[in-house]
This record gives sequence, C-alpha cells and structure tokens, in this order.
Amino acid sequence: MPPGASSVSAPAAPTLADVALKGACPRCGARTLFGSLLGFAPRCGACGLNFEQFNVGDGPAAFLTLILGAIVVGLAVWLELAAGPPLWVHMMLWIPFTAAGVVGSLRLAKGALLASEYRNAAREGRIAEPGA
Repeated sequence: MPPGASSVSAPAAPTLADVALKGACPRCGARTLFGSLLGFAPRCGACGLNFEQFNVGDGPAAFLTLILGAIVVGLAVWLELAAGPPLWVHMMLWIPFTAAGVVGSLRLAKGALLASEYRNAAREGRIAEPGA
C-alpha cells in the first residue's frame, strides 16, 4: 500500500435489490429514496443526489396494473367457478388485494427503475445535428 493511502475502502454501491426493497439511495445506500408512500424524495438527505433528475414516469404503474389485473381476474374467475361466493365476498377479497399489490409492487418497480437509470447514466435522448 502506498504511503498515505487509507486502508478503508469506499462503501460499495447498493445493489438493485437494496434500492428496490429498502428504498435506498442508489449512490450512497441511505434509506432516503421515498419521501411518501409512492413519491420520491426531492434529493438524498445523506449524499445530496437529486432524485428529480430521473424520469421514472408512469411506465411501472401501467405495466404492474396490467399484470396484477390479469392475476386478480384469473383468481376471481377460479374462485367463482370453484365456490360461487356472493358478490360481496369478491369485493371484500379482491379490492384490498389489488390495492395492496399495486402499491407494494409499484414501490419496488419505481425504486428498481430509478436505480437502473442511475447505474446506466440514462438521459433523455437527443438528436444529433448534421455536421456537429
């Protein structure tokens, strides 16, 4: 080791799973990604990374709603054919299941997408000017 070099290494960047499951900052790993249930904080309180520069958009919401909707419809049809419960049973079962599934999976998907954008330095596309 060269003279004056520190034996302490820099902390490893958090994994995609850490960011998605724990709401960790993709740069420093502090649990500062979400400011509300589904909304990102404006920036990391520990390292200052600006989360507003990332464009997660509504892609995860649409994708997850379609997937979870297909699963719920399949399960509801199966339950109807297997047991034939009254309508109120379906409503008491599937409405909370759907809401919890969308909210829970949306946090995971939004965190994973933001982490992927950070790791890959994803930016908005630009059209190159001719001769530039």
